[in-house]
Amino acid sequence: MRKTKPKKRIILPDPKFNDVQVTKFVNNIMLEGKKNIAFKIFYDAIDTVSEKTGEEGLSVWKKALANVTPAVEVRSRRIGGATFQIPSEIRPERKQSVGMKNLISYSRKRHEKSMSQKLAGEIMAAYKEEGSAFKRKEEIHRMAEANKAFSHFRFN
Repeated sequence: MRKTKPKKRIILPDPKFNDVQVTKFVNNIMLEGKKNIAFKIFYDAIDTVSEKTGEEGLSVWKKALANVTPAVEVRSRRIGGATFQIPSEIRPERKQSVGMKNLISYSRKRHEKSMSQKLAGEIMAAYKEEGSAFKRKEEIHRMAEANKAFSHFRFN
């Protein structure tokens, strides 16, 4: 490679749970640099989840995130004149970010009143291994399984 790799940014843990993963999630929720609002949305959602499930909200969220995190994905690769969907494993950092982004994007598409309620609903659905974000993960895994025959084209 010609260019040097950029330095990894240090992400500080969040104030309430002292967890770096929470901060990454909040950074993904955040729109237009409004981090305080994003933290409020997340904390309200966690409180709602703990009220409804009767368990600790953060552990429910972590289990939900693990349930929507894909292990493999398909990547397009052009070989000859044809484009093949080649299944490949995902790096751990990308795995985490894909899971977070799916959970947030499908939360935004729900039909509850506020974003915190939408997020709480999607977290509880993912915890029970249902909901749109979980379906998305299953769909990604199905595509990878269907294209297993092309895994010998793998690059890298």
